[in-house]
Order: sequence, then structure tokens, then C-alpha cells
Amino acid sequence: MTHWVLHVDMDQFLVAVELLRRPELVGLPVVVGGRGDPTERAVVSTASYEARAHGVRSGLALRLAKRRSPDAVFLPVDFPVYEEASARVMETLRSVPGAVVEVLGWDEAFVGVETDDPVATAREIQAAVLEATGLHCSVGIGDTLVRAKIATEFGKPQGTFQLTRDTWMEVMGERPTTALWGVGTRIGGRLEAIGIRTVADLASADDADLVAAFGPTNGPHLGRLGRGGGRARPDDTPWVARAHGRETTYQADLTTPDDVRAALRELAERVVDDVLKEGRAVMRVHLKVRFAPFFTLTKVRKLAEPTYDVDVIARTALELFVALDDQRPVRLLGVRGEMVPPEGGY
Repeated sequence: MTHWVLHVDMDQFLVAVELLRRPELVGLPVVVGGRGDPTERAVVSTASYEARAHGVRSGLALRLAKRRSPDAVFLPVDFPVYEEASARVMETLRSVPGAVVEVLGWDEAFVGVETDDPVATAREIQAAVLEATGLHCSVGIGDTLVRAKIATEFGKPQGTFQLTRDTWMEVMGERPTTALWGVGTRIGGRLEAIGIRTVADLASADDADLVAAFGPTNGPHLGRLGRGGGRARPDDTPWVARAHGRETTYQADLTTPDDVRAALRELAERVVDDVLKEGRAVMRVHLKVRFAPFFTLTKVRKLAEPTYDVDVIARTALELFVALDDQRPVRLLGVRGEMVPPEGGY
């Protein structure tokens, strides 16, 4: 039998979970995000396919989603329900005989299997997930993680698609580099600046040119992406968090130093609650600030010694904020605590 990588991706996951609870909304444009109020500052977490037809996408401000899809139903994010549904999905995947499951997030995972008929195996997984959860998924089939991940987009929704070394260039060659997993508009723009516009261009690019433009690690990595290469086997080693962060988008801008100080203190307390559960102290403090109307900055500082002290973390975050010397109203604040590595490293 041959080793294959299956990328299992739940279709419109958060919306699909909500539709199980609210079947009367099936077929309607549905948007999940924030507290479900499009007049508030929040972004779309997931939109139904009916809402996506109107241009509603994840990350879009809810108020803009309302403009694009005026008749959409807006629902609040319900984390515990999604976490429970996700756990059932992953349990189902792990029950596949001989499967190695590498979880990517709530709604997707790589599944390594040995089979002579990967399409049949993919369909069996789809049926098993549907039976266990009532939820549909799409499955990309590949001989590497990259090819499986990208194949899924061609199989959505509720389908399968296979992408291998033999079909990679036929399917992907003339597509823009931004069609690749992990290549966004910024990297795509930098590639275009050195004459690399398509996946085929990137696949045939000289590694020396990529190293010169992107460095000794990222350059060769981009070249491998262009060829659909990389790891061929999922890794089920349990994921270990490197940091915990909390952030809040404020419905009313913070305009005074006291407002900012109090907000940073609250975020630091929540971060410490999270890292205490890990048993690893904070060694670096990251600050994220979004000034009105929508200008975002991030800063980081290494602490003199690792700590669980809320006062130290909050004070460090405040010092990073003050150093920005920016008087504009604050729309969002985030504090992230990067922890000391576990014994033996990651």
C-alpha cells in the first residue's frame, strides 16, 4: 500500500455547527462573529456559502458584512460549542485504523494513511465524520502536506480532490504564487518584484535568487512550496504552546492614559491565568495596539527574568505603549506572554 496525506477541512465549520442548532436558517446567509451585533466592532469568524456569495469573508468587519449582505442573520461566537464539536471531529479522525492525525486547528487536520485507494478512504472519512457529528467536510488528497492542503480548495464543498507530483504543474503552474499555502499578498508582491509571478516561475526559480531576496531559510522554503514539496508525513506529536495572548477590540476608543493602563492590566491578568495552567513563566511580553481608525503596531520586550507577576507584565506592556509616543485613540489592545521553552525544548 502507498502512503497518502489527507487534508480534512470542515465546511463552513462554525456556521455548520450553528445550523445544527438552528435548522430553520439552512439556505440563508448566516454570519458568525463577535457578539452577533453588526453595529459593534468585531469581525466575521465564518460566513455561510450564501453570505460568501455576497462577498462576506472571514476577517471582514461585521458592519461591512451587513452592508454586503443586508439580509444576513448574525450570530455570536460560542466557543465551548465549537470546541466540543471539534473534539468529536478529531476523535473520529483518530479512530481511522492506522491513521496519524496532525491537528491544524478547530476545523482542519492532516491524516496520514496507508491505502491503495485514497479517494475511497477520503469518502469513508467524510461519511464517518458526518455520522459522528452531522457535519460535512472536504478532503484534499496529496503525496505531501502542501499538495493535500491545496487540493482541498478544489474539492470544496463536501468533495475530494487529488493533487500529486504528476499533476502539480498541470493544476497549479499558471496560478499566481498567492494560490500557495502560506503565500499572502505581501510575499506575493515581493516575489513579483523579482520577476516571479506564477507557481511555475517559483518552482523553476534559482535558490540563490530566493535566498538573496528572502534569506537562507525562507528562500528555499518558498522554492519548495512552488514545487509542492515539503513533508510527506503528518506528525501527531502533541502541540506545545509557545505563548498565550489576549486582546480586546473596544466598542468605544480608549482616549486617556488611565483607560489604557487599566485595559493592559486586565489583559495581563488574563494572560497570567493562561500561562499558570502551562506551568511555564513569561520571558517576553508582546504588545499589540490598533490606533483609530485602523493602524496596527506590535512591540516586544524580553524580561530581565521569567515571571508570573501580573504587575511586571502589565508594567512592561504599558512601557512599550508609552514608548510608541502616539496620542491617537486606541481601538484595540493585545498582550501576549511568550513562555520559557519546556524541558527538552519544543
